[in-house]
Amino acid sequence: MAAAASLVAAVGTVAGMVSALDGSEGGDVARPRVTRSPDLLPLPAVPTATSASASPGPSPSPSNAKTAKKKPKRAPRASAGRSVTPASTRLYRHTDSQVLDWVRAHRSDPRRPLIESRIADRPAAVWFADFTPDTITSRVRAVTSTAAREGRVPVLVPYAIPQRDCGGASEGGAPDIAAYESWAQKFAAGLGSGEVVVILEPDALSQTECLSGGQLAGRYAALARAGRAFKSANPRARVYYDAGHSDWNPAATQAARLRAAGAASPASSDGVFTNVSNFNRTSAEVAYARRVLAAMGGPPSLGAVIDTSRNGNGAPADGAWCDPAGRKLGQAPTLRTGERGIDAYLWVKLPGESDGCKGEPGSFAPDYAYDLAD
Repeated sequence: MAAAASLVAAVGTVAGMVSALDGSEGGDVARPRVTRSPDLLPLPAVPTATSASASPGPSPSPSNAKTAKKKPKRAPRASAGRSVTPASTRLYRHTDSQVLDWVRAHRSDPRRPLIESRIADRPAAVWFADFTPDTITSRVRAVTSTAAREGRVPVLVPYAIPQRDCGGASEGGAPDIAAYESWAQKFAAGLGSGEVVVILEPDALSQTECLSGGQLAGRYAALARAGRAFKSANPRARVYYDAGHSDWNPAATQAARLRAAGAASPASSDGVFTNVSNFNRTSAEVAYARRVLAAMGGPPSLGAVIDTSRNGNGAPADGAWCDPAGRKLGQAPTLRTGERGIDAYLWVKLPGESDGCKGEPGSFAPDYAYDLAD
């Protein structure tokens, strides 16, 4: 994460993560939450001019965008004879999130209508960034079961790999690989049987400079096993692996790491994700994701998802990654991109959650949220 500038916010350098933390509310509450919203008409993409880690990596909304290499989602197809809900409304909006908490507590704030309509009412990822083996199954199940009842697709971010963020702002995770693999199995047990998108460990394959050769091999094996566990537990789960972003590692370098971690095998993976907690324009990420997929050499069924939560104005020219000024929300989340090989545009990093400059890492900063949405 330190290398990419995309992971700053909550835990530190994981892009766009919302962390599902245990708190006083009980074990079934995923704290990196998103936002609830009633059934809406198809959400229009936020215009580029106003449109949701620039450093390397991602973030549980602990997202941190660090700068090194990391500087700084149309109408669905209808099957014969049946109507299809517009793609953007099929994504799940979690009802427990910092932005919703703020909206509910500040009904008279003049910033509230814009923040509510452009951020709180959009679907976003739910992060699980704490290492809590005893409650992880129930907390994941709480999200997936609610989404299934609503006929929606949740986006989950497991973020507990050992030596996460290489000791940066988003440091933490499981104490060792064996503990992580047990945690991942318990995570898998909560996935249910409905559609779900899993963004597996932002920055885990982009930021590896702190690992020895043996530690890196252990990480690769653990990620491969985690992907297989998720897809075995729920064959409808779509699992995506970390490809960093277009201003971080070269495509060939990232592809080699992805292959080593099982991302080229459909038994573990549905493809890759890019731009978590970063700001690079969608067009650049589409081109980069296609280069990575081609270099990986996997089956043509593999695709990519791109975090568009804060890329409406692209990345800052100076490579700034920590809540940089002038950024805007990107294209609205959707499972229908119209781009070959691009499976979804998602808001993985939660817009308005700070990278650590406009507030504590991962905390909701209303002024920052308003600037992104305005």
